[in-house]
Amino acid sequence: MEFLNATYLALFIIICIGFIIGNIKIKGISLDVSAIIFVALLFGHFGVALPDILQKIGLILFIYTIGLQAGPGFFESFKEQGKNLVILAAIVILTAAFLTFLSIQFLGIDKSIAIGLMAGALTSTPGLATAIDVTHSPLASIGYGIAYPFGVIGVILFVKLYPKLFRINIEKEEADYEEKVNGHFDEITRCNFQVENEGAIGKTIEQLRVRSMTKGVISRVLHNNKAFVPHKATVLHKGDLIRVVGTQEALRRVEVLIGPRTETEISLGEDFVVQSYLMTKTSLVNKSLGELNLKDNFNATITRIRRSGIDLSPNTTLRLQIGDKLMISSQKSAVNEISRLIGDNKSKLSDTDFFPLALGIVIGVFVGGVSISFGDSFSFNLGLTGGVLIVAMILGRLGKTGSILWVMSGNSNQLLRQFGLMLFLAVVGTNAGATLVETYSQYGIQLFLIGGLITFLPMLFAAIVARMFFKINILTLLGTLTGSMTSTPGLAAVDTMTKTDAPSVAYATVYPIAMVLLIICAQILGLLF
Repeated sequence: MEFLNATYLALFIIICIGFIIGNIKIKGISLDVSAIIFVALLFGHFGVALPDILQKIGLILFIYTIGLQAGPGFFESFKEQGKNLVILAAIVILTAAFLTFLSIQFLGIDKSIAIGLMAGALTSTPGLATAIDVTHSPLASIGYGIAYPFGVIGVILFVKLYPKLFRINIEKEEADYEEKVNGHFDEITRCNFQVENEGAIGKTIEQLRVRSMTKGVISRVLHNNKAFVPHKATVLHKGDLIRVVGTQEALRRVEVLIGPRTETEISLGEDFVVQSYLMTKTSLVNKSLGELNLKDNFNATITRIRRSGIDLSPNTTLRLQIGDKLMISSQKSAVNEISRLIGDNKSKLSDTDFFPLALGIVIGVFVGGVSISFGDSFSFNLGLTGGVLIVAMILGRLGKTGSILWVMSGNSNQLLRQFGLMLFLAVVGTNAGATLVETYSQYGIQLFLIGGLITFLPMLFAAIVARMFFKINILTLLGTLTGSMTSTPGLAAVDTMTKTDAPSVAYATVYPIAMVLLIICAQILGLLF
């Protein structure tokens, strides 16, 4: 295999074979992109080595893009079910620490090796650094090396097999998750009304305060058989017909304020058009709809906004995001001007500005390197992964700072994530494969079994608790488990099982907490013995 000494050739051969194997399905189960790590283990065993810098680059790209995607939904998720997810993460870490304690106390495992086993079983590099620091022994890295391969593989197998063993319908779980997410936003519909109420006759739309009173939007008016797009000074006359867009509750309020519903259609004349516009103008990110002032500038009305598959009812305070689809009713003569204002350029969504990407990663690396000390005996830092993840989530939430646009299109995010993941899995696998047989020969099967138990039992215990006491979507649960195990390959395995962001959001929610808890537990175990 001398020809594989060409690093770039070995890397892409591993990736190619990994994708071929990953697409093989046995009783509906496939490894997908995670198969790369199994191929890499075999190549590593036969002496193929890849530069560690590729692992770090891959890990940074993967974690950063996850943070950008999960950031907008992270805070909402944490507010709604964060408490339960944190409890599950604590269960995983504390169970792993307890098993480590038992192995030291009753099985006579060296303290340094045992704490290293815990760090490897939970695939935590910050945990290993803490183990070496607190034990002042290189034996911790041996324990880490023994437990790490199964720590990687065990989490992947667990999250892949769990839905099959318990016969959980992933598609139904996806639908339930999306329904819950969409449940925050009532369905937007439209209806026509006839002006009949005495309190509305002869009043302008501004005087009636239709939008503030009902939360509905009047998109067109029919007066004397002539339809037009109204403005705030439009006077409503008895018998006029109006079309309103809004939630069912908004339409009910309009009926009380204006008059009864009608099946009569209101067709705009040839001079008017209703069409969607794609928000791609970066200068408008975080601008409110009120700041657009379309009504005064173009006599145009935004009837609804579609964002991430959800229809939103427009209001003056709603802030724009890249990729929003705005449904706007206006005169044909204003279409080009509105298009220029909004952007409406699909090709823009495929553009990626690498300066914000690089700057965000630099900030994340610096944040991860900052150590927080509590006296002389305890200190911790977020590490490379934690720093990059937290910064990416914050930047994803902000969206834009001044002229810097932090977010990127979904396609760009997915491409960078997949590329980073492939690099990461290939290097992790070859590194672990190089020492797998040697460590087994030297220490026997006992340490492998202990490491396997520290990987498997905490996940099983947390899953049982979640099933018995918490009503958590399976995709959120699997994301929580991989985040609690600080397992990036595990998240990758779950990520390929669904089109939703449920696992990523859960992973991002618990990962920082799990990482800090693991460091604290390693410190405590080091001080106890």
